[in-house]
Amino acid sequence: QVQLVESGGGLVQAGGSRNLSCAASGRTLFINHAMAWFRQAPGKEREFVAVISWRGGSPYYTDSVKGRFTISRDNAKNTVYLQMNSLKTEDTAVYFCAAGPIVLTFTSGYKYWGQGTQVTVSS
Repeated sequence: QVQLVESGGGLVQAGGSRNLSCAASGRTLFINHAMAWFRQAPGKEREFVAVISWRGGSPYYTDSVKGRFTISRDNAKNTVYLQMNSLKTEDTAVYFCAAGPIVLTFTSGYKYWGQGTQVTVSS
């Protein structure tokens, strides 16, 4: 069983930065899982943002965040991060981290989810 807890959300002005963290319990499972970030804006479906393999390689991003967001992980700390720079108002959403056996970009590929953290970007 893997439990995920996100933190780092909040209110930020457009153009600013935010660093999200997702701490996982259950180390053995964490280091064997790909980790991903998804987001869900009001009235919209949850969408893929970024994913990283269990070794920390092969980061992959949705087009709208490429060059602005960076996903990373520290397996010694059981934590995955999402550094968000040059934030835009359209990045406003609840951000969720997820753990799954392989690198995938759709929600059904992930068994474990955090509760989410709100990021609001003001203009």
